[in-house]
Amino acid sequence: MAAYPDDSFPYQGLLPKKETGAASFLSRYPEYDGRGILIAILDTGVDPGAQGLQVTSDGKPKIIDIIDTTGSGDVNTSTIVKPKDGIITGISGRTLKIPENWINPSENYHVGLKNGYEIFPKTLRERIQKEKREKLWDPVHRNCLAEACRELDEFDSTHTSLSQVEKIEREELQTQVEMLNSMEKKYCDSGPSYDCLVWHDGETWRACVDTSELGDLSNCSVLRNYSVAQEYASLGLSEMLNYSINVYDEGNTLCIVASGGAHGTHVASIAAGFFPDDPERNGIAPGAQILAVKIGDTRLSTMETGTGLIRAMIETIKYKCDLVNYSYGEATHWPNAGCICEVINDAVLKHNVIYVSSAGNNGPCLSTVGCPGGTTSSVIGVGAYVSPDMMVSEYSLREKLPANQYTWSSRGPCADGALGVSISAPGGAIASVPNWTLRGTQLMNGTSMSSPNACGGIALLLSGLKANGIGYSVHFIRRALENTAMKIEGIEVFAQGHGIIQVDKAYEYLVQNSLMPTRNLGFNVFVGNQRGIYLRDSPNHASPSDHGVAIEPVFPEYAVNSERISLQLHIALTCNASWINCPGHLELMNQCRHINIRVNPSGLREGVHFTEVCGYDTTAPDAGPLFRLPITVTVPLRVHESSGYELVCSDVPFKPGQITRHFLEVPYGATWAEVTVSSLSSDVSSKFVLHAVQLEKQKAYRTNEFYKFISLLEKGSCSEAFPVLHGKTLEFCIARWWASLGDVSVKYTISFHGIVCTPSQLHINAADGITRFDVISTMKYEEVAPLISLKCWIQSLRPISTKTRPLGPRDTLPNNRQFYEIILMYSFHQTKNGEVTVSCPLLCELLYESEYDSQLWMLFDQNKKLMGSGDAYPHQYSLKLDKGDYTIRLQVRHEQLSELERLKDLPTIVSHRIPNSLNLDVYDNHGNALIGKKKSTSLTLQSGCTQPFFVTSIPDDKIPKGAGPGCFLSGTLTLAKSELGKKAGQAASKRQGKFKKDMVSVQYHLIPSPNKQKNGNKDKEKDAEKEKDVKEEFADALRDLKIQWMAKLDENVFYEELKESYPTHLPLYVARLHQLDTEKDRMKRMDVIVEAADDVISRIDQTALAIHLAMKTDPRPEAATVKSDMEKQKSSLIDALCRKGCALADTILQYHSQEGATSEEVDSTGDDTKDSLANLTETFWEILKWTELTDAKVLTFAYKHALVNKMHGRALKFAIKLLEDKPNKENWKNCIQVMKLLGWKHCASFTESSLSIMFPQEYAPF
Repeated sequence: MAAYPDDSFPYQGLLPKKETGAASFLSRYPEYDGRGILIAILDTGVDPGAQGLQVTSDGKPKIIDIIDTTGSGDVNTSTIVKPKDGIITGISGRTLKIPENWINPSENYHVGLKNGYEIFPKTLRERIQKEKREKLWDPVHRNCLAEACRELDEFDSTHTSLSQVEKIEREELQTQVEMLNSMEKKYCDSGPSYDCLVWHDGETWRACVDTSELGDLSNCSVLRNYSVAQEYASLGLSEMLNYSINVYDEGNTLCIVASGGAHGTHVASIAAGFFPDDPERNGIAPGAQILAVKIGDTRLSTMETGTGLIRAMIETIKYKCDLVNYSYGEATHWPNAGCICEVINDAVLKHNVIYVSSAGNNGPCLSTVGCPGGTTSSVIGVGAYVSPDMMVSEYSLREKLPANQYTWSSRGPCADGALGVSISAPGGAIASVPNWTLRGTQLMNGTSMSSPNACGGIALLLSGLKANGIGYSVHFIRRALENTAMKIEGIEVFAQGHGIIQVDKAYEYLVQNSLMPTRNLGFNVFVGNQRGIYLRDSPNHASPSDHGVAIEPVFPEYAVNSERISLQLHIALTCNASWINCPGHLELMNQCRHINIRVNPSGLREGVHFTEVCGYDTTAPDAGPLFRLPITVTVPLRVHESSGYELVCSDVPFKPGQITRHFLEVPYGATWAEVTVSSLSSDVSSKFVLHAVQLEKQKAYRTNEFYKFISLLEKGSCSEAFPVLHGKTLEFCIARWWASLGDVSVKYTISFHGIVCTPSQLHINAADGITRFDVISTMKYEEVAPLISLKCWIQSLRPISTKTRPLGPRDTLPNNRQFYEIILMYSFHQTKNGEVTVSCPLLCELLYESEYDSQLWMLFDQNKKLMGSGDAYPHQYSLKLDKGDYTIRLQVRHEQLSELERLKDLPTIVSHRIPNSLNLDVYDNHGNALIGKKKSTSLTLQSGCTQPFFVTSIPDDKIPKGAGPGCFLSGTLTLAKSELGKKAGQAASKRQGKFKKDMVSVQYHLIPSPNKQKNGNKDKEKDAEKEKDVKEEFADALRDLKIQWMAKLDENVFYEELKESYPTHLPLYVARLHQLDTEKDRMKRMDVIVEAADDVISRIDQTALAIHLAMKTDPRPEAATVKSDMEKQKSSLIDALCRKGCALADTILQYHSQEGATSEEVDSTGDDTKDSLANLTETFWEILKWTELTDAKVLTFAYKHALVNKMHGRALKFAIKLLEDKPNKENWKNCIQVMKLLGWKHCASFTESSLSIMFPQEYAPF
């Protein structure tokens, strides 16, 4: 029998406070719980209806404002309408009834339309789509399909030998089944479309979103800006998505603010959640208020953008926030720089905003901190720590393990030597999430969770300081945190920084040192333009090196000049490392001082070494360092030829969370490394992380990174491979997953291989015919099997239009620093369905470090429907497009208009994925390549040997449709024959798969396609013919010109004149038919159109035409001319028959619509209609003699013929084919009409509700 359970529960581990001293601080100072502190949560947005986010501990509104700075919730409401009899027509076309109790003195309503799925979080959208399909589509559709199948079976059982008419009847039933199956496969839920109204009630702006989608505004919520009265509403009982609104631009822009993910609400709950009836669930600072700023763009799956971040800092400064929590970040190519980082620095240094951010989740290798958390001087970067209580409460581990840093928590140092991680905090919590998740709380982990834990702790400190009237600066707070943090034994400094935040000790520090003259001072410490000393590669270790260090005091923005003048600090400099030689003292005043530090790494063992030079105020040494200079040295191990360029580690024991690092000098000529890990334990399976990083100057760590999470079974093994750069130190890290229980021993081997291609990047010009490249095995015997695979074709675009303008108040920094935008438009044609990726090479892969504050592209179809968006990281945003024309709008923003003017001709590229990769033919000698025989397979190269290879051009018929001169094909060259060698050549960087690195990239540059001879021997025939008389040529040219102008002049003068002069000239009658068939009052002259069509038909010798088409070969010398003429006649005949048939069908359909005639009433209709019906049937069979009904030229007739004969399944089939060719609104309405006639109301309803989304009036705003 099971033991009786313990009735206690370790609540303290669900949202950790004890480990950071927050619990003891609050028990001692219960009123310093964050009261009086405003925290800006820059994240995916915060749900105001989530548990614990309504009020503070002292009864104030928890969230003072909710703002979407991304633009993803913006609605263009610049269209102004006035109601007539209390009614207005929305942008959707719905009738909107204005409730009588609405107050609008001006009677002006700003109207707009928003696709609901544009503001739904991805998981919510998927849930709603699934629910709608299961409830509204599947039951009805299954019934319709079953009924259609039943009718088809009944027909087949009662009809054996089918007449021509019966065959068409069966085809109708078969088509209905096919169309229902097709619509099942192509089912697409475009989402709800909400009409939006904005108006001014005389006091403030108000807005209403028609969430009913019925125009029933009396049952919809009317909201004011959230900051006015903290009002919010829900989009529906199924959705449970709470939203609020903000109105901008004098009513011309409505912003619907809804959380883009659960992340932001969870973060806010950790930092400041308050549960009056369940205090165990409180966040760290339950008395703090929140400014909720959504910086995660829903259009980009909640990716941050420069626009969102800079607007967020504008709002942060505007609301005078005390703290910012930012649980976001990306790898950056260079630290502490870029437009976004400058704006953050200004907010911190000039407005005393304490900026707390996650360090990143990209460990365990060193130098993997993200931006801004680990790379920006003014930001406090927080690592993620897991305590024994958390392991039991949050993760339900069977046993408590020692406290540790999470395996994935990013490590320092930063690429410029800064420590990267400032402090650490618990990196997991079970906290509140938005209502739309249909759960109250959720476990999340990451530095995203450690950051708000630390931020909440800092809010407690500020609450106590403010309550006691103690002033502070960001420098004073940071120094207190770092000097009092608790270092955890066994965790390296790069992971935990200065240690785990200790709120109680930090508060004591701040109070005790509140009168120190240096309390509010900061210090800039630079080594050149670096913030530390970081010696990583072997050349730096050969001998001692001297480094000049600049140290400069930084005063708060509010400091008076007398403070600057009186500064006189006596600094003691200390370092506990024997391999560092530094001065002992420094006299510092309000001036940049320089010292020299010598680093001597020559005697250091293999591995990583860290120390700091600390500067103490000699008058207050107990206050800890005023500043620190971090110094990191990695000493790599050199693998030699004698060891086979291998490192073998046998029987290595690993405890849970243990990390082993190897720093290896990659041998010259090495291009990839192979790793094999084998478990030596027979009773324990375990999880490991294999992580490798090499650093290059001004390139993010992700550029040369390998990451693999593996599950190693008992006695199991795993092999992986990844590319390397020779001459650069490689850090290879093997880490036991932090939550893996039990001890395990493993053996692992790292071996280096080298096959080098010359040139290093292969550019093939199709005009060359044969292109050579050379391959050398640089280290050992290697099997080589070159394979060139082209995976996409690249199309370069230039802007078709550009526009620059200053932005509004949302984009204006303090001191009226104005931002500007440039919008560039590009267009391209998609020749067939496929996958594309849009990128701007000049700006892509740059976000925080970019000198431009933002870039965002939006791709639209020819009807202005938004198909997708993307930003700085193009590989995340591939789109599947149908055949058609598309427009790209690219927005770039900058503070200087002149910088945007430089981008007026900015190229953008569209990468089209090739469905089946193209493999080029490779030969091992030029002769074989020239004659196309004996392709290269594989061969073995010994070390130092070179082998040339030759690549031939791609046959012209293999070039993807649409690709031409100015385009190029892109792919890779794989050299190794082994599977691991191939794998290394295409290794993906990092777990997200965002960035890929190819060992040898290939570009195949296209040339014009070959000239095809047209019309056979026409030129020879011309030579044989007598030259026409000039007067005859002039007469013919004049005739043709008059024919061209017939339709433009809309008169019969030319026609009658030409008819008399050229009674047998077929193009004249064709032009006349086209003229009549396109006139505005076409419906009034159907009989004239029929006559004109008959005129064309009568002038074509159908017998002669049929005889010619039946001929397999025409030996006559004038065969090409005859063929061309006959093809024109056939085309004219089919065109005339179709136009005649359409006119007859329209006549009948018009009669039916006027008289309400049904199919049973046709026999009782007038003689004219009977004649038309008979004539239509005759025309139908005539057309079938010459072409198929699926011919694009015949589709319109086929559709109308099916409608007349009440064969609605066939009509829908043809209508959909017309739609594929011309996806316009009229064709969609035709499809909807036929769906209704078929009784498929669910299909009609879904399609009809999508029209306003498929055909917006304007491009979606940025």
